[in-house]
Amino acid sequence: MPITPITLTSVIIDAADIETEGAFWHRLLGGSVHHTPTHHFIQAAGLPVVVVQAAPGHVAPSWPDGTSQQIHLDFGVEDLATADRTATEAGAIRLRPTEENTPDGHTGSRVYASPAGHPFCLRAA
Repeated sequence: MPITPITLTSVIIDAADIETEGAFWHRLLGGSVHHTPTHHFIQAAGLPVVVVQAAPGHVAPSWPDGTSQQIHLDFGVEDLATADRTATEAGAIRLRPTEENTPDGHTGSRVYASPAGHPFCLRAA
């Protein structure tokens, strides 16, 4: 049976406060944003659409010290120090105080959470 190609067209992120969460992802990723009362659609070059969706009952995961992280995103960056400043100035919270080791033993990954608590990593490309 032939395999039908599948493409990733969007990533949906739940948040109780879509204004704060949408502004965070827009500041981190750049591009353009389209607002509706229940969604923010962020389109940044080279990425699928990032959609922040209203979820009034959303509770942030307490990962890494508690409940499952549910899902996380990894972003490749050319300059980890600059990307770190951009992320934290946009409202990211560092979850780990130091760089993480990659499977080959190199450092170059930092772990954060968005304002709504969604984990993501910035990795040296």
